[in-house]
Amino acid sequence: MRLQSDIQIRVKNTVIGGPDFLICIPLLATERSDLFSEAAIIKQSDPDLLEWRIDGYRHVRDIDNSLDTLARLRIRFSGTPLIFTCRIHSEGGLKKLSDDQRQGLLTEAIASGNLDIVDIELNNDAAFIQSIMQAAGKASVRVILSYHNFEITPDETFIFDTLLKARDLGADIAKVAVMPREYQDVLTLMNATLKARRQGLRIPAITMGMGPRGRLTRLAGGLFGSDITFASATTPSAPGQLPIEILRQAMAAIYR
Repeated sequence: MRLQSDIQIRVKNTVIGGPDFLICIPLLATERSDLFSEAAIIKQSDPDLLEWRIDGYRHVRDIDNSLDTLARLRIRFSGTPLIFTCRIHSEGGLKKLSDDQRQGLLTEAIASGNLDIVDIELNNDAAFIQSIMQAAGKASVRVILSYHNFEITPDETFIFDTLLKARDLGADIAKVAVMPREYQDVLTLMNATLKARRQGLRIPAITMGMGPRGRLTRLAGGLFGSDITFASATTPSAPGQLPIEILRQAMAAIYR
């Protein structure tokens, strides 16, 4: 039995934080035609959630184009929870957008009604976070507050505090992704997740290690309090992502 969240969130027919360790697949294509081709492949894999990393989209600065593409994706994945992410450049974003550009896009996307969850980085300034969270609240969109470090794994206290900071700011889901440089870092991440889950983190969480050493966390994170893992169907969105078929086979042996 995996470690579940005290507070569980139902998005469409998917329960986040419940008995199942869920799989999300990101969409990363730069062109609309490629995006829809990639979406068709992903649909065959039937993930629990879908994430559109719009920061990789070539037309991301064209809000009308972006919103139209989002609406078309919503039609294709009407029954699948959709996470909308415009990753900040300093945390791995593929386009360098201004805060105003990202805020405008996120606000308009939330208001469109064509997404279920929005991801905002904790490293944004307080006014930015508050603005997006207010828009999300009005539209009944769930919020992930996230932290990504592609260089190192911070210490256990930092990870623990970051997860609880997301909770305290009103996140529906807290997320931390780090880069293990040695296997001890994997234990640090898992221990911090377990500690947070046992000491006040009642909301769902996503924690993972990136790169080759982090793959263990993508498989076994659900045993320590993480609720969602990420897999690839075509192009990985982060180093260390496993193809969904391999991930599912391994998870079947762990979560019986």
